[in-house]
Amino acid sequence: MLIDFFKYQGTGNDFVIVDNRDGNFDSNNVELVRFLCDRRMGIGADGLMLLENHNSAEVEFTMRYYNSDGKLASMCGNGGRCIAAFAVRIGAVKNAAEFNFEAADGLHIAKYENGMVSLKMTDVAHVDASEEHYFLNTGVPHYVAHQTNIDDIDIVKNGSEIRYSEDFKPNGTNVNYVEELGDNRIKVRTYERGVEGETYSCGTGVVASSIATFIKNKRAKLFEVDVKGGKLQVHFDGDDKIGFSNIWLIGPATMVFKGRIEIG
Repeated sequence: MLIDFFKYQGTGNDFVIVDNRDGNFDSNNVELVRFLCDRRMGIGADGLMLLENHNSAEVEFTMRYYNSDGKLASMCGNGGRCIAAFAVRIGAVKNAAEFNFEAADGLHIAKYENGMVSLKMTDVAHVDASEEHYFLNTGVPHYVAHQTNIDDIDIVKNGSEIRYSEDFKPNGTNVNYVEELGDNRIKVRTYERGVEGETYSCGTGVVASSIATFIKNKRAKLFEVDVKGGKLQVHFDGDDKIGFSNIWLIGPATMVFKGRIEIG
């Protein structure tokens, strides 16, 4: 079997994307997804996405997202931006300036302009706060802790301990460490469940980290965010009393290459 694919990256968070509007890709084949995402034996990626038809004419397409462990996940912010750019490239949307699509966590609005994608994220109704960390769901669950000198953190060790801790069983959590660089500028490192390691960027993690930083300081609602793979921007409305809405994740989404791989 031959599979045509595209490789995309958003601030270093990289994905294999397949146009599956014909339904030929076996979306239940966990081993196939793992193989395609494997950085030594396959193509290599943090996750795999399928662009599929939606049953409503009002929605441009469906995004189906898998982590590199082969398991279906609810949402990926950078993945959403990349599949939006991909949809524009293949002509799967009517108007690149603004269109919508559905992921497992609900409907999203995307805007594409010259390689930059703005993605409207799901609302956040509640944030659990403690002295040590914040916990919130921005499409997937995120633990957020503010620290200094986060470049010195052993993120795989610390992140995995939190991800697999009793507090977050059975499904675990993503883990973010945030360093404040200014009133509206932060640096974020993320340990992602499903990847089971640090990624160069995590869109939902960047959103969670920005919201948590607002709750901590009650200042900015627009953040410039430094990640290992580049820079992102987040802005939103609301607060921790009424919830957060109109949440936007903004940054580049770039095609790396396209190809064809023969399977079995």
